[in-house]
Amino acid sequence: MQTIFRWKALILLAACTVPGTAEVRAAQRSDGLLSPDLLSHAHLQAVWQQDLPVKEGEKFVATTILGDRLYIRSDRNYLWSLDRAKGNIVFSRPIALPGIPVLGLSLYENRLITVINNQLVELDKGTGTEQRVSDLELSIVAPPARNSQFFYISAADRRLHVLRARDLVQIFPVAVENDSLITSVMADDNLVVLGTDAGNVVAMMPDAPRKLWQFNAPEPLAGPVMRDGNSFYFASVDTNVYRVDMTNVTTVALIWRYQTEAVLDRAPLLTRDFVYQYAPGRGLTAIAKQTGRAVWSLPEGVDLLAEAGSKAYVVTRVGTFAVMDNAAGRQLYWVNIAPVAGHVANTTDARIYLADKTGRIVCLEPTM
Repeated sequence: MQTIFRWKALILLAACTVPGTAEVRAAQRSDGLLSPDLLSHAHLQAVWQQDLPVKEGEKFVATTILGDRLYIRSDRNYLWSLDRAKGNIVFSRPIALPGIPVLGLSLYENRLITVINNQLVELDKGTGTEQRVSDLELSIVAPPARNSQFFYISAADRRLHVLRARDLVQIFPVAVENDSLITSVMADDNLVVLGTDAGNVVAMMPDAPRKLWQFNAPEPLAGPVMRDGNSFYFASVDTNVYRVDMTNVTTVALIWRYQTEAVLDRAPLLTRDFVYQYAPGRGLTAIAKQTGRAVWSLPEGVDLLAEAGSKAYVVTRVGTFAVMDNAAGRQLYWVNIAPVAGHVANTTDARIYLADKTGRIVCLEPTM
């Protein structure tokens, strides 16, 4: 499961309950990103804190949660790999010169896969060292996908290029029928699913240019298609969030469509039972996976931090950290926040990751 840092101003300062007005000010501490008093009132505990040696003016720009690792990249293209359980640094190294474009980060077995300066790059998971750097002579437009046999590369020529994994020999290229640009790719050994800038979601065989099924939204997709079993979730510029299900290998059906009344600009986030969708000007909405109905909407909500049981931890645009009750469909309490550096949307477990401008990373988890 991949998750990208969405950088906002964050530091917890005070905890309050709703509808009460009692406020607890956090004590200033030089040795911790968050004070114990604050954590107690926010029903959180610190699991670990790590201080990364960033240079003056260096900023974190992206992070990815991949399995048991947290990967953080700075604007100088320095990459840190942290053990999510303990916060230990697994490796740290530059992966490109500052200013060089980096596209995506995914994991297949023991290799990290990314695109650096339009080259396909594979890094060792344990050390971050380059294992293979390949100039494919393609203008790569989307993060690549891989399964046990192939790489799937979307290029500016509006083709998906399928390459044999062991030697990167091209097996075949394939295009969507309307010749639209392929903006996202997901793959396993049984299925490849594409999203396009024309609103198409297309499934194909992994080893042949054979389409299995296609669903068409009326406008471009907003971010990649997300999968949960035989269900596929995606947002569209047409203001809707969609769930479509693969009913058999060649058939797909629309299960529900949720209208947000806003032009969407990012993919939904999936947890076990809910879909979280941010809509500009409308905030964050939690949608029940089964019914497609909203269980709550928070107009000031910006992003999901994590989910623990029936509670969702949400960052807001008004400088607060809200805790929502998914079962009751209401806000439980909130916490004031003020500038730090960023957060990560974590859909894999209940842990919350925050960072400040000095390079401190803290991992928190709920206590109740």
